[in-house]
Amino acid sequence: MFICLLAARPQKAAAQQQAEIIEVTVDDMPRLPGVTPDFSTDRMQLSLKQTKEDPLLSIYAFPQSHTFSHPDWKRMWVNTAVLTGCFVSTLLVLECLPEDATSWNRAALQKVPLFTRWREHVITQGPKWDHDNPVFNFVLHPYAGAAYFMSARSCGFNFWQSLLYSTCISTIGWEFGIEAFMEQPSYQDLFITPIVGSFIGEGFYMLKHHLVQNDYRLFGSPVLGNITAFLIDPVNEVVGLFAGNPARRYARRHAIELHSSPGTIYTADGGRGYGLNISCRF
Repeated sequence: MFICLLAARPQKAAAQQQAEIIEVTVDDMPRLPGVTPDFSTDRMQLSLKQTKEDPLLSIYAFPQSHTFSHPDWKRMWVNTAVLTGCFVSTLLVLECLPEDATSWNRAALQKVPLFTRWREHVITQGPKWDHDNPVFNFVLHPYAGAAYFMSARSCGFNFWQSLLYSTCISTIGWEFGIEAFMEQPSYQDLFITPIVGSFIGEGFYMLKHHLVQNDYRLFGSPVLGNITAFLIDPVNEVVGLFAGNPARRYARRHAIELHSSPGTIYTADGGRGYGLNISCRF
């Protein structure tokens, strides 16, 4: 089986796009511009349409792989800015929760200046074993780590790159960043959030790959599929509402499949002959 790559390139004069079909094997793919796959199967089918307005393909346009990457750096930095805003908002929400939910002594904290607090928590005292609500430590933190992981994974980064991203966001951005203004970093959160979260996130990536390949439908339901997409990849799906979503553009893109086979042909007068049946699916 060959890989069918459908590429659209604008003409220089009239800026019109001309589509061409290129048949390649997996061995040929590293020589394609911008494509450096590392797949384990011998033959795959890949239908892509790359235009001037859509220069970077979604990672979901490619077969699942732990090592293949096709990064969109601009979108990754947008996601990072969104996560930073979410961290500040989350801190404000946690401030409103009861003290037994976070173990924060607000009366004592308010007596110490903000950056003095951070220095004491991070540099002077350092990480500790916390006694937060188990729901925070073993449910919400792994889910947050998976969301950080998917923020990079859906931008085209591979498993290991997304694991590193999740570690940086959860450790630098939250534990030693925003949350350190209120309490010491937590040993549990330093490991559980990025590591457990990334393995959960890889499961989310596989599930979203299935959703994208099925036009955001789960069990045939677009409602269930879209709800699931927002739950497993909240950052990219929310950002996609305002900045466009490459995964959704790819999901709506229907490659033309042409099939031919010998068969019987019936004429209008009842005669019968043999010829070639050709079918085209959009």
